[in-house]
Amino acid sequence: MAEAYIPVLILFGVSVLNAVGMVVASHILNPRRPTPQKDMPYESGMIPLGDTRARFSVKFYMVAISFIVFDLETVFLIPWAVEARSLGWGAFVAVA
Repeated sequence: MAEAYIPVLILFGVSVLNAVGMVVASHILNPRRPTPQKDMPYESGMIPLGDTRARFSVKFYMVAISFIVFDLETVFLIPWAVEARSLGWGAFVAVA
């Protein structure tokens, strides 16, 4: 039974080694050389205007939270809709 998992473990190990190898290679081949111009915030090629710590209106957060709520609702609603006929009226009443 355990022999069936050996290819999966090998693939996982190769994937981890590949990811670590790419990170190490990027640090070796391209060391970071910070300059004040590179550390400046980028605003579509224009000179930055104002403070980068701007306050956002609460309505933007409400839109984000609404999206998350309806996204989670969809995760639960789609499987229910697929099996609605076989579940019967009890499931319909429970969801309503």
